[in-house]
Amino acid sequence: MKKILKNDINLKATLLSGQAFRIKEEFDNSFTVILNDRIVNIKEENEYLILNSNDEINLEEKVIEYLDLNRDYNKINNQVLRKNPNIKNIVEYSKGYKILNQPDFEMLISYIISQNNSVKNISSSIEKLSRKYGKKILFNNKEYYLFPTFDELKDITDESLKECKVGFRSKYIINALNEIKKDSNYLNEINNLSSEEAMNKLMDVKGIGMKVASCILLFGYGKLDTFPIDTWVKKLFNEENQSIIKKEAVKKYGEYSGLIIQYMFHYSRNKNVL
Repeated sequence: MKKILKNDINLKATLLSGQAFRIKEEFDNSFTVILNDRIVNIKEENEYLILNSNDEINLEEKVIEYLDLNRDYNKINNQVLRKNPNIKNIVEYSKGYKILNQPDFEMLISYIISQNNSVKNISSSIEKLSRKYGKKILFNNKEYYLFPTFDELKDITDESLKECKVGFRSKYIINALNEIKKDSNYLNEINNLSSEEAMNKLMDVKGIGMKVASCILLFGYGKLDTFPIDTWVKKLFNEENQSIIKKEAVKKYGEYSGLIIQYMFHYSRNKNVL
């Protein structure tokens, strides 16, 4: 068992916000999370987060990074509010909400699977893919499966993917895998690009549109100025044109527009204001 300072994180709001597809809330109000290399159970206890895992090497650092606890969200919030004080209630309500730092490859494949799909089906397909190709881990007398690595998936066939119930998205997953085969540094290169350049690079892959690319960049690369434009966001901005929405969001919220859109979604979902 390890423990770290909780600081200001709202653990439940962050973990159950829809950013990740393989998080389970347990009967004792703890959360079991499948990271890229281990299973972790996280529980709040006063000012601490209590951590249990099958692998406790560098566990504190792993969880701090995953939960984005080193980022100064108060500084970001104050900066945004100076620019737009009209969203004070939303920012105040969202204190403690973090953007999870998740593996880029897992986000690439997971959000391709998410296209025109329900959360239940997305989670089920990811679980099937992990059980078939990922590494098995025993933790708390239960079997878990890590998300497959690129090497574990690189030669997967369309037929095998469809057995994991990904449907028409199988060919898009294979397209993405082929891009990495051509350039082994493909995913790392995205880190060094501006958000716009990274978006274009991802959208060059057949089957990845703006919404999927935005999710990959926000949740897999921590690019806080990107966000998926769905029907909810269109309603929020009272606008259908995606280019206009992006320009308006950047104008109002700057380099943290993606984070603020997540705040707004969190606020509206829980307050039923839209």
